[in-house]
Amino acid sequence: FKQIEGFGEYGFPESHAASFALLVYVSCWLKCHYPAAFLAALLNAQPLGFYSPAQLVQDAQRHGVKVLPVDVMHSDWDAQLLGDCSVRLGLRMVLGLSQAGAQRLIAARSEHLFESTEDLAMRCALDAGDIKALAAADALSGLSGHRRQQVWEASALKLQPAVVRGTRSLLRDAPIAEEFLELAAAGEGEEVSWDYNTVGLSLRSHPLALLRRQLDAKLLTHAQLQQLGHGRLVRTCGLVTMRQQPQTAKGTIFVTLEDETGSTNVIVWKRLREASEEQRQALLHARLLIVHGRWEHDSQGQVRHLIAGYLRDVTPLLGSLMTTSRDFH
Repeated sequence: FKQIEGFGEYGFPESHAASFALLVYVSCWLKCHYPAAFLAALLNAQPLGFYSPAQLVQDAQRHGVKVLPVDVMHSDWDAQLLGDCSVRLGLRMVLGLSQAGAQRLIAARSEHLFESTEDLAMRCALDAGDIKALAAADALSGLSGHRRQQVWEASALKLQPAVVRGTRSLLRDAPIAEEFLELAAAGEGEEVSWDYNTVGLSLRSHPLALLRRQLDAKLLTHAQLQQLGHGRLVRTCGLVTMRQQPQTAKGTIFVTLEDETGSTNVIVWKRLREASEEQRQALLHARLLIVHGRWEHDSQGQVRHLIAGYLRDVTPLLGSLMTTSRDFH
């Protein structure tokens, strides 16, 4: 009786197991046969699940899905599945953009396309926060060019009555005649940082691809790890995207590291976490992590993971680039 009672605290009834199995099968079938539609649906249902939009988009791209950036000339609030089975990111992805402002933008665009960033701001009555959020997210490229130019023009507009919601001024529709100032475009690293900080992901280079020259050549990528035999001592580096500590794991923490080639599962035993405060801090707080450890996989090579032996926090290498991880949910 005690064994049955204990099982009742964590065991699933058959009905729950059967329904979960069905959900998993259907989800896998959709992801296999309709990967673009599957991606759009998951992006529009955020926040949910274990995986961030950045991870979902990268996985879809590796499976041949074309993903298009947020653009005020094309994007709706939600991600769109297009006729060629590509996915256009939605305005909902832009950090700091109000849904009300986005809906006014979509409504005005349906009447006729915008001619300039100033035209957009006036017709949609966007406030300074909304227009700056769109510029920072590179969503005004079709109107103002590269991102630095977008931010410059958006900053100039913030003083105009037309972009202050509810303003009724005699000068509301008066354009501003200024001498054009052309700024130099940002480098790839700056663009990627802006992408992560404003949209939460980048369709440009992966941060690890940009950092490779600064990293030790002995740090292997996820793809290189897959070619190694069981038991090899290795080093790798990646963005921390997930930390999990199941109640049944007896203090073990599972970490997911992401680089430009994929995601690696890392197992951190309790004894390593308790070895020193340095190891504990690196495990719990690093956003960019180097792991030295032993590469393991089963006889079929289907289950692969890295047993951590030493952790090193190298987050400062990310500079201003902000990343997030899903921790202990």
